[in-house]
Amino acid sequence: MSAPSPFDSVDAVGTALAEQGYITDTRLATTVFLQTRLDKPVLIEGPAGVGKTELAKVLAAATGRRLIRLQCYEGQDETKALYDWDYGKQLLYTQMLRDKIGEVVADATTLHDAVERIGAQESVFFSERFLAPRPLLEAVRSPEPAVLLIDEVDRADEALEAVLLEMLGEYQISIPEVGTFAAAAPPYVVLTSNNTRDLAAALKRRCLHLFLDYPSAERELEIVRSKQTGLPDALAEQLVHIVRGLRDLELRKAPSISETIDWARTLAVLGADELSAQLLSDTVSVVVKYDKDVDRAVEVLPRLVDPNAEVPDPNGHHHGHHHHHHHDHGDSDVDGAAARAAKDSPGRFDEGYYGTPSGKPQRSAVNAGQGSRSFARRRAL
Repeated sequence: MSAPSPFDSVDAVGTALAEQGYITDTRLATTVFLQTRLDKPVLIEGPAGVGKTELAKVLAAATGRRLIRLQCYEGQDETKALYDWDYGKQLLYTQMLRDKIGEVVADATTLHDAVERIGAQESVFFSERFLAPRPLLEAVRSPEPAVLLIDEVDRADEALEAVLLEMLGEYQISIPEVGTFAAAAPPYVVLTSNNTRDLAAALKRRCLHLFLDYPSAERELEIVRSKQTGLPDALAEQLVHIVRGLRDLELRKAPSISETIDWARTLAVLGADELSAQLLSDTVSVVVKYDKDVDRAVEVLPRLVDPNAEVPDPNGHHHGHHHHHHHDHGDSDVDGAAARAAKDSPGRFDEGYYGTPSGKPQRSAVNAGQGSRSFARRRAL
């Protein structure tokens, strides 16, 4: 039986989530409203750090529901997602009931007869008493309404997707030894994916779908302000545009919204009263996490701070805004204003933009230079 929706309108969703510090747009608020009215899971896809996981957390807080989380990973099997048997408890009970088991088989005339008698008691040890629920079964059996977060489902193997289908379609789980458990109040299910691989059509068919992209500059600034970072509004606005310029470089990992907030807090702690290229270069590792990405970011930061800035050239001469000889700098030759404006154009990212290939995610080795790199990376500008 469905629980009544806690929201009476799309606007009510936006207001409730905003009270928890989560700024939404109409599309996101509409999806959450439909989820609570239709009792459908919602699958949220998009780059890392745009608020997919956070949405499930604030939805639980806004509705007063218990949050249950299944963190997915490669090689995960169903016992970590559905249920397992408490073998330690089974063994303990077996030892405690040793005398009783002896009575059961006391007058057995053959080994076969003894095994048959013990086998007749097998259901006692594979009953609900010895069941160890994992997140999916826990969400179904929860006596109170819950929000179930299935985080980074794209990291799990395809086999786990098949396990999810019954749960997502009917909010129930079948256990051969015990029976079928159905949710008294269907949980709000939020699945997240970073698009490291394509998900099965059967799974997508059972869900409402939302692609959560990087927000517009105005909304990202609103998010930063709502977190009370301590950075003055004017600098926060400038920082948001600089971060968006860094995203336009198509780095291996683009800066997330949470990292924008971290950068704003970092600059506030340092007492910044202006955003200079030097200060941003010293703290850029807050938002840029890979060695080559740091090099590219440090090179372009002066231009993002000031389109008229002179940028050092590897050959020893400088390029000012009015330099008329063409030199190919790849991503580093960025028109800051144009780059920031382009970030609000729909459909601007192609496949693989977020740093992951369309197939299996590849793991890269960490070189020795990365381990020794300090937080304050200084570079001559």
